[in-house]
Amino acid sequence: MSQPVPPPTGNPFAGADAQYAPAPPPAPVRDNVGLGILAAFAAALVAAGAYGGIGGAIEREIGFAAVGVGFLVGFAAAKVGGRNPVLPVVSAVLALGAVYLGQLVAIAVIFTKLGDLSFTQYFFDNFSDLTKVWKEAADFMSYVFLAVGAAAAFAGAKKAHG
Repeated sequence: MSQPVPPPTGNPFAGADAQYAPAPPPAPVRDNVGLGILAAFAAALVAAGAYGGIGGAIEREIGFAAVGVGFLVGFAAAKVGGRNPVLPVVSAVLALGAVYLGQLVAIAVIFTKLGDLSFTQYFFDNFSDLTKVWKEAADFMSYVFLAVGAAAAFAGAKKAHG
């Protein structure tokens, strides 16, 4: 006769040593609002440059890109800073600025293609002229893209933690 065999434990590779395995380290605590804001600011600068560079290269504004800018800013803030309720609001404000800055970068890129000055000369030496051009060229959709970017940042910061 055979001896009775205990039922399997669910892990066929678990031996006697499995009960003495070290526990996994706890997840890092991410409740640092300052680092979250810093991460959102860095993401806003990077996203503004990419948004403006793409917009200037194709000489158009892209609504989906504004959503991406906002989501990136909000997601970075929440992943680094945690669940603090201030972060979605700060992310929305930073995303608003990032989309605006990206639109200015796009204008400077377009001027660089048309003129004989470099991007840095247009962007840094003639920044007030860029803002004047933006005010004259801004239409309803320019403001919609600003709002969409801010809303995406707020939502991205909320969704980063489920």
